[in-house]
Amino acid sequence: MAQARGASGDKRKWIIGIAAVVVVAALVIGGVIWTISDKNKTEGQVISPGASTSALAGDVAQKRDGVAVTVGKPGAKASIDVYADFLCPICGEFEKQYKGQIEQAVNDGELQVRYHMVPLLNTKSDPPGYSLDSANAALAAADAGKFVQFHDALFANQPEEGKRGYDKAQLIKLGQDVGITDPKFAETVNAGTYEQQLNTAFQQIESDPKLAQDFGGGQSGFGTPTVTSNGTIVSWQDPDWLKKVTG
Repeated sequence: MAQARGASGDKRKWIIGIAAVVVVAALVIGGVIWTISDKNKTEGQVISPGASTSALAGDVAQKRDGVAVTVGKPGAKASIDVYADFLCPICGEFEKQYKGQIEQAVNDGELQVRYHMVPLLNTKSDPPGYSLDSANAALAAADAGKFVQFHDALFANQPEEGKRGYDKAQLIKLGQDVGITDPKFAETVNAGTYEQQLNTAFQQIESDPKLAQDFGGGQSGFGTPTVTSNGTIVSWQDPDWLKKVTG
């Protein structure tokens, strides 16, 4: 009898062991599926243009100049340069915090803004390339007079660093949804027309000592977002930085 009880106990242990392995395997598989799903959550997503509705006045010009885009009224007394990456989460926070103030200053004719969309994090999306694709598409949107609307929508629907960005088809659809009708927009996005210029400009920006910042711990260099006025870096963490620029 003792032997029989021992065999039965071994069988129960074996069954419990198998069940535990199955549970662990299910958890691992479920975790992998969730991770892949989370990483690719932008796939097939339509980028909402709703939050991109711009409050810019009708007489505010949007003009591409090389790989920079100037937004503002002629004769504005102050100007800033904003260097940003559409994948950069801190750039997204900068937009949330200061978009309204910048827009108001532009509408009042006090400020012109030169936007430089740089591919700093081009290898940090999965697959790589979103920073460059989105920067190129934004310049194509500027050619159609819709840079601000396109720019604001991408930041309002910003993908996460390290995960999938938006592909060219999604960027083209966004352009159409913000009112771009010129077929040249899609051609420019698909061809990557401005990509080489963007890369060349970024190399110059990254090596410009005037754009280098001290990150602490003995580290310095270019980072996004960077804001300059009259060639000098502005500390945008100061809540009153814009008043000081336009004052």
